[in-house]
Amino acid sequence: DVQLQASGGGLVQAGGSLRLSCATSGFTFGDYAIAWYRQVPGKEREGISCRSNDDGNTIHADSVKGRFTISNDNSKNTAHLQMTSLKPEDTAVYYCAARPHGCGWVYYGGRFYDVDSYEFWGQGTLVTVSS
Repeated sequence: DVQLQASGGGLVQAGGSLRLSCATSGFTFGDYAIAWYRQVPGKEREGISCRSNDDGNTIHADSVKGRFTISNDNSKNTAHLQMTSLKPEDTAVYYCAARPHGCGWVYYGGRFYDVDSYEFWGQGTLVTVSS
């Protein structure tokens, strides 16, 4: 069975850092793009960061660029989202997702929008940033 297990969320003060992890199993980790989404209650889910399998490049929405980084630990089939300089507006439930090859997003107006769907999803981890 395919599984994505997101973890690492919690409560942090503004300006602080957190590292989210996405432990995966059941598929060939190296053949898939890993993306991170977040969702605030009452708002649509937003793709914020992704590492493409096609070229290894990472992309970030304007809202997190320069503050968030993605890394993959291929030996553990785990992806990480390192979040620094956190702001109260980063408060959301964060999800990891996987799809073959590229990120499948289109960039418009500082944000990314899905062009292709993601095959596998993790359960989400809550990040709360206090002011």
